[in-house]
Amino acid sequence: MRPRSTGPARPEASPALSQAFGRPAAVSGTFAGGGPTLPPRPAAPPPPEALLRAFAPAGTDRRGLQEPPGGRLGRRRTSAGPWWKSDARTDPWRDPHAPAALTGPAVYPDEAEQEGPVVVDGKGRKKLRFRDLSIRISALVLLAVLVIGALGGALGYWLTRTAAESPLLDADTQLSEVNEGVVREPGSVAEIAAAVTPAVVSIEVRLGDAGATGSGVVVDGDLGYIMTNNHVISGADGNDDAEIRAVFSDGSGSEARIVGRDPASDIAVIKVEKPGLLEASLGSVDDLVVGDPVIAIGSPLGLAGTVTTGIVSALDRPVRLSGEGSDTNAVISAVQTDAPINPGNSGGALVDATGAVIGINTAIASLGGGSVGLGFAIPIDRARFIAEQLIANGEAVHATLGVNARSVTDGTRDGALVVNVEPEGPAAEAGLREQDVIIAVDDMRVGSSEELAVAVDVHAPGDTVTIEYVRGGEESTTVQATLGEA
Repeated sequence: MRPRSTGPARPEASPALSQAFGRPAAVSGTFAGGGPTLPPRPAAPPPPEALLRAFAPAGTDRRGLQEPPGGRLGRRRTSAGPWWKSDARTDPWRDPHAPAALTGPAVYPDEAEQEGPVVVDGKGRKKLRFRDLSIRISALVLLAVLVIGALGGALGYWLTRTAAESPLLDADTQLSEVNEGVVREPGSVAEIAAAVTPAVVSIEVRLGDAGATGSGVVVDGDLGYIMTNNHVISGADGNDDAEIRAVFSDGSGSEARIVGRDPASDIAVIKVEKPGLLEASLGSVDDLVVGDPVIAIGSPLGLAGTVTTGIVSALDRPVRLSGEGSDTNAVISAVQTDAPINPGNSGGALVDATGAVIGINTAIASLGGGSVGLGFAIPIDRARFIAEQLIANGEAVHATLGVNARSVTDGTRDGALVVNVEPEGPAAEAGLREQDVIIAVDDMRVGSSEELAVAVDVHAPGDTVTIEYVRGGEESTTVQATLGEA
């Protein structure tokens, strides 16, 4: 059995208390001798095994209450952290095995014996004793209270005398305005947008109850020719119930007819019977460099006349275009831009700093379907060439090598692997075989099947080109091939 704690020594009682409540001098034991002796208190039965497993401290050498699962120390007690003191585990009030002990009452020195302005009364409460404050501190406190009171009274008096309540309504109120006009430098985005936006139209395609929107660029104002993307209007071709409508910047609209479309380049031309349209100035990408500022104009998400800006991010970027619910199957050598482009911009204008159209916006690269700063436009030189053929003949022709290929690499060199060769086609007549890897067409290096398609498409049917290829891992070989017509 552990020794019973007796607690701190008791203070000596006053003579008056001893006389009233003390033990008589002749009595050495209890006040009444011969009293019954209480039987020993039986030991408490051990707790059930289930309670021990659930709540007993881990190990046999620990006492007190254990931490709950996930319990932790903290600055205050919470449901997840009840141990808000570092010595909580040794607190006797938390230990059911801690012995009981009697101690004397709390005794505090008499207030008269305590020094300083802060004293503890008989109940253990701290209080301020003003008579011990120095005269200097008392004077400063009194002066501060007087000054604050005087300032507060003066401020309140002034506010009540001068702050009259204003009327809720005032018919003569006029808000400020700037008289000077905004100065815009020549060639600003605003100036270019104002000049080019009337030449960009919204295209609405209705297929029964369904519909789609896109954009277009007026390329001949007198005859009403409008250039756009094939995938914008392809669903309406050959459909008697389909309707194509061009909506202009002034809000007017006109029914349009398909002049021609080219799935291999994603270019199409439509025609409206509305002479006198403002036509766009078509430029060239020959002098375009990465970093040049550009402006995209179109109807993204059906919002006509939307203008966004950016720069040329890359040139001659091979991009494969397919799907979009159309028969488009094209590979373009695109102008890449970070100007925001969204669905509905297709067929719209990409304009340089002079206001000339240098591309037809056609595609975006996105993981979620929206613009993330990767847009692609068909170079206007190629778009103009295809549009002229469509206006003249209703169709466009393309050169072909007569092979199907896929992109490959051996780790050090990339190329286009010939998967199959068209019988009696240009490649077959030149001696190319399946499994040959084409690495160049004339002076254009070929590192993928897309680059091969672009390298061939820049030529016209009947052109003779030099094909460099690798067969069986040997040294490269060159052959001459006369391109056919697709």
